[in-house]
Amino acid sequence: MAPTPSMPQKPAAERVPHIIRLLYELYPGASCSLHFQTPLQLLTATILSAQCTDERVNLVTPALFAKYPDALSLASASIEDLEELIRSTGFYHNKAKNILGMARMIADTFHGEVPQTMDELLQLPGVARKTANVVQGNAFGIVTGIVVDTHVSRLANRLGLTQYDDPVKIEKDLIALFDKKDWLPLSHMFIYHGRAVCKAQKPACGSCALRIYCPTGSSTA
Repeated sequence: MAPTPSMPQKPAAERVPHIIRLLYELYPGASCSLHFQTPLQLLTATILSAQCTDERVNLVTPALFAKYPDALSLASASIEDLEELIRSTGFYHNKAKNILGMARMIADTFHGEVPQTMDELLQLPGVARKTANVVQGNAFGIVTGIVVDTHVSRLANRLGLTQYDDPVKIEKDLIALFDKKDWLPLSHMFIYHGRAVCKAQKPACGSCALRIYCPTGSSTA
């Protein structure tokens, strides 16, 4: 049976202030789930997180970071060694290739330091807007956009905040609806809520605090 709305819904712009208030109440202090100490570590971990849980990435990265603590050492790694270290994150051939290419470009072009601008980050192998937004916001405190991962995409659509599947279009819709001060915490809180309540296969609508502002939430789920 298709989910039924719990109440007639107001336009997204009118619901957003209530949604963000509830998210702050539900997830105070929500932050990046990936473990890192440097921008390079966060960049590497974010590349590894594609099609993989943050929990799995956090199990893999301590050994990787200990062996290759900076861009210069990582740039000199063998592809075979990288693949072995990150194998359990899945798609390890492509991820190793991207990480090695990223490290070499940082070492050769950016003097061993992770660049901070969106344009420069997007030049790096394996880096698209989501990864660049993660690094900018969480490593440098620079917020130029909103991280759109699978959780954020799912919640944005279910909450009627966008009608798109394309992450770039979703990001534009969310940027238009939310205050800039909320952009970084919004992605963290959506991710937390997506993991805990608004799951992909079986959302727990019956226990969801956002249900009254959700056009797709089922009152019986």
